[in-house]
Amino acid sequence: MQTLSDLKNQQIRLASRPVGLPTRDNWSVTTEPVDEPADGGVLVKTLYLSLDPAMRGWMNDAKSYIPPVGIGEVMRAGGIGEVVASKNPAFAVGDHVSAGLGVQEYCLIPEAGLKRSAIFKIDTRAGSPTQWLNVLGMPGMTGYFGLMDVGQPKPGETVVVSGAAGAVGQTVGQLAKIKGCRAVGIAGGQAKCDWVVNELGFDACIDYKAGNVRDGLKAHCPDGVDVYFDNVGGEILDHVLARINRKARIIICGAISQYNNTAPVQGPKNYLSLLVNRARMEGIVVFDYADRYPVAIAELAGYLKDGRMKSKEDVVSGLETFPEALLKLFNGENFGKLVLQVAR
Repeated sequence: MQTLSDLKNQQIRLASRPVGLPTRDNWSVTTEPVDEPADGGVLVKTLYLSLDPAMRGWMNDAKSYIPPVGIGEVMRAGGIGEVVASKNPAFAVGDHVSAGLGVQEYCLIPEAGLKRSAIFKIDTRAGSPTQWLNVLGMPGMTGYFGLMDVGQPKPGETVVVSGAAGAVGQTVGQLAKIKGCRAVGIAGGQAKCDWVVNELGFDACIDYKAGNVRDGLKAHCPDGVDVYFDNVGGEILDHVLARINRKARIIICGAISQYNNTAPVQGPKNYLSLLVNRARMEGIVVFDYADRYPVAIAELAGYLKDGRMKSKEDVVSGLETFPEALLKLFNGENFGKLVLQVAR
């Protein structure tokens, strides 16, 4: 019978800070023994990891909403795992949990680190483990609070979301429809656009790879844009700013078009549209809403159960594939929420 002392923990660590797109040279692979948890701690076996555009920002040595990953540290990542050893009465062996596990096979969380890791038990009856990294996880929480708290959509308004086929975008568009809005997506490729409209129920989707986003917005948002949920930044943000209505709300969630630039980040050139239209642009950092996650999870789980919301994940297998899998986010290869399956 295999014991904890027989196990080895393979880890992916940040070896150097990337310039532009990360490469395999920016990572190192280490192997360590798996230790027993001390009193109050738990040992979690990683099942799935969430791969998110924000990870690129965490690799930079720059001031942000969260400290950067240090050189030599295990790469930061949220995930779903199974408790394999516990000396904490709140967690039993076999429990499925969500936590900041890092890019590694096992995560030892001491009692003092439980809060920092944001560990909590998940109910797999409410959603599959991968759905707990998508609609019921950080992307879903980002979409929910960004749209509902910052965007404040009203029935009949037009909501536009970029990265519509991605993790956050798919939640935003579906939630906008549920709340009685018109939902227009922007995505890359005809297959993604067809899925967004035919499967998720968006009213329209603009293929930015096919040509003119400006003309697409004019055609599909004839009455202007009331809410824009921005995941990409750059030129697309400027095109949408040209179409906003008075008192429009723009949610800045991310700027994936800018993350790997070696030149300075390109800010909005058309920002005076905010002045002309008395509009508001506001950023969303999901961690600010942590105390309200249970409310959003309960609502979104209800939509999953009754079929009003769908959840698509793009699952890549193998911890060793992490360096290449992460790049799928930045070249538009992922179709749905990108997830790395660690345990096989």
